[in-house]
Amino acid sequence: MGDIRQSLLPRDVLSAAKELLYHLDIYICNLLQSGRQPPQVDSKTLELVEEFIFHSPNDRNTPARRMSALQELQLLEIMCSCFQEQSRDTVRQLMFSALFNLQGNQADESRMSLLGKLVSMAVAVGRVPILECAATWLQRTHRVYCVRLAQVLVDDYCGMVPGSVSTLQNIHSASPRFCCQFITAVTMLYDLSSEDLTPPLELLQMIVSWIQDDPRLVLITFLNTPLSGSQPITSLDVTPLGGLVRWCIKAPLTYRRDKKPPLTNGSSDSVVEAGPLFSALHLSVLQVFMLLPTILNEKGLYGRLTLLQMESLAALTSDLSRLLDQADKHTHKSSADTHTSSQLALDRLAQALQVAMASGALLCSREDLRAICSRLPHNNLLQLVLSGPVMYYNNIHTPPLAFSPHAAHLPITTHPAHPTHPTHPTHSALPTHPAQTTITSHSSSHNQYPGQSFMTGMSFPFRPSH
Repeated sequence: MGDIRQSLLPRDVLSAAKELLYHLDIYICNLLQSGRQPPQVDSKTLELVEEFIFHSPNDRNTPARRMSALQELQLLEIMCSCFQEQSRDTVRQLMFSALFNLQGNQADESRMSLLGKLVSMAVAVGRVPILECAATWLQRTHRVYCVRLAQVLVDDYCGMVPGSVSTLQNIHSASPRFCCQFITAVTMLYDLSSEDLTPPLELLQMIVSWIQDDPRLVLITFLNTPLSGSQPITSLDVTPLGGLVRWCIKAPLTYRRDKKPPLTNGSSDSVVEAGPLFSALHLSVLQVFMLLPTILNEKGLYGRLTLLQMESLAALTSDLSRLLDQADKHTHKSSADTHTSSQLALDRLAQALQVAMASGALLCSREDLRAICSRLPHNNLLQLVLSGPVMYYNNIHTPPLAFSPHAAHLPITTHPAHPTHPTHPTHSALPTHPAQTTITSHSSSHNQYPGQSFMTGMSFPFRPSH
């Protein structure tokens, strides 16, 4: 494509960009037809993209070209049409990569700016091919830039125009892959360490409704990711489960501190508060964990693959310890409220650990758990989880595969079935904890979040926050 540069130079900035997109489409189609493996766009073509679409000067003597706001909008519409009309997904993915894969140069800022606007427009007008390409981009790109893209969408749909969050909510049905990656990026964007890093209630309510409607949504990237090869440590986690667990556990302390106003949803009769939302989210996350044993067994990975990393859990317990210390310093203001919030956070941590271990999402020894929880204050349920009998699979014959962007993955091989272990004597029943109840549905005070079936016979102390 190097010979077309001279034909693009005399054109106006929009016409040149449009013409280059047309030639890029043809170039990639021919590249795939040639059978070259792997198909890779050459550096000369990438330089043309940077010069005529992102306006990075080809040399110091060439003046920088800039688009007006109207021309940029027209370019975005042209891109939307280009991806929509191209029927071959492979061509779309290569074209998206040629445009928006970061190269580590000065054009990257322009790439990120145009990418945010393109994906935001794709959400608004329902351009599924662009959302699917963006989902792949999120899976392959450094998490810092993934978080930046998520921030653009949150700003556009949860802050700029009141009521526009309903438009963003449609990506659940339009592109579940993008929706899953968006949730993962959002949980990294908001770590609840400050008011600015606390998710807006509109966003929180949307995520809760997504997971309640389809609990498997947060597992889509995991289910569609090959279990061989390696994923960079800098990429997003393969599921948002770790981030969602962090939200639920820290929320009783952080939202109480920030005193977020209720969400009205445009109606004085429909008021949603943070407490019930996080209670509903916590229950939904536990239900997602309970889907994992069947999925992991089908893949032959039960007991071999960990979706919750000990490093992230250690960081979470460290943050929780700090928040609890801060809460203790303010006990003179509201002693009962502080104690309730602290115990709720610890209860949720215990529940998450128990269910994650029972479902095979967390593979570790009880000694490891006691080590990372050693700085936390006493909590009855947490003490039971750390010392009492916990049902979880511990395959001593095969080392766990840390399936997250934190380790290289080896090809999965089929292992012979292990002999059945002898049945152990039945333990005597433990005394019932005062707060212990069986989770089968949401609290009656949270009727706006319909109950979902849960694992029968497993009891967890579940205390909704008010």
